[in-house]
Amino acid sequence: MTQDEIYEMAIQAELNLYVNDLTEKRYIEVIEAFAKLVAAKAFQDGYEKGIAAFNEAVELEREACAKVADGFIGGDVIAERIRARGEA
Repeated sequence: MTQDEIYEMAIQAELNLYVNDLTEKRYIEVIEAFAKLVAAKAFQDGYEKGIAAFNEAVELEREACAKVADGFIGGDVIAERIRARGEA
C-alpha cells in the first residue's frame, strides 16, 4: 500500500487535519471509516499476492509432473498435454 493510497483513503473517510471542527462522536466515526478503508485495502493486497503465489505453485507442480512424464517411453505426449493445461 502506497502513501498516496493511504492519503486517498483518508480523504474518502473525511479525515483531515482540522479535527477541531468535529465532535468527539463524529471524529470516532471518521477514524473508524478510515481504519475500515485501510483494512480492506490491506486484505485486497494480501489476497492478490496469495492468488499469484498459488498460481505460481500450480505452474511449478505442472512442470514437475510433465518432467516425470518425459522420463517414460511415450511420455512426451502426456507431458505435452500436462503443459497444455497451463495454457488453457
